[in-house]
Amino acid sequence: MRNLYYLAIEGPIGVGKTSLANLMSEKLGARLVLEQFADNPFLQDFYEEPDRFAFQVQLFFLLQRYQQQQELRQVDMFHNLLISDYMFIKDRLFASLNLNDRDLGLYETVATHLERNIINPDLVIYLQADTETLIKNVAKRGRDFEKNLSWDYLDAVNQVYSEYFFNYQDTPLVIINTNDIDFVENEEDLKEVIQYIREPVIGTKFFNPAAEL
Repeated sequence: MRNLYYLAIEGPIGVGKTSLANLMSEKLGARLVLEQFADNPFLQDFYEEPDRFAFQVQLFFLLQRYQQQQELRQVDMFHNLLISDYMFIKDRLFASLNLNDRDLGLYETVATHLERNIINPDLVIYLQADTETLIKNVAKRGRDFEKNLSWDYLDAVNQVYSEYFFNYQDTPLVIINTNDIDFVENEEDLKEVIQYIREPVIGTKFFNPAAEL
């Protein structure tokens, strides 16, 4: 991974982005940058009344993530690799799903201005899972503010991510099917994922462990 500096992990709610980022950071001695979703004061309200609080929750996330992304520009003399559990573009994906046309227009004006100063990752890892797997993962971690998440909403998020990464060409991309692996509980699964990511990536690569059995 010596040709990489900035690696971003993305995927829908409950797919394991933060878990994989933490584990890879520990194994590879990388600097870790995690999304601070719990700091959003509108998140709980959004899950309870999405139509009323969608714009507030998206605008807070947009500005918070922008500030965090600017901090990535600072040179880190102690780490050769930086791993993040999100990409800045994720905010647009959720905004397209959650905002009405009027609010989305204003949001996109602000987002377009901010995106000019965002650094692209050297490599993106997109974690895939079917919606049933996401539902199980969300229930397992038991976050109180996610208790009202519906199957329909998670499925819509899943579809938005699938459509975006189906056409993604901005950076090298590794797509990992996580339906039949558990890199949190199974050390061998984690080793297999890291080994696959270590291989040079040009364009898009697909890692589907189930297909290799």
